[in-house]
Amino acid sequence: MVENSKDTARARADMRFKKQEEAATVRQKAMAEYVAEADARQAKTNKLRALRLAKEAEDLANAPAAPVKKPARAKKKIA
Repeated sequence: MVENSKDTARARADMRFKKQEEAATVRQKAMAEYVAEADARQAKTNKLRALRLAKEAEDLANAPAAPVKKPARAKKKIA
């Protein structure tokens, strides 16, 4: 009888341990996916930022010079 209860307790402990190990594996896999997605998102953001800054620099370099406005003439006063 004592032997049977020890076997049962050991089986329950093994099952509990196995569940904890599986949960840890699932957590590690989920965390790895999360980190991979975050890294991919950051890389895409950096790429788009670099493209935007390059385009802005090109637009600024190729922008036509602002036309020089002549000052408005003063109206003549009629006396």
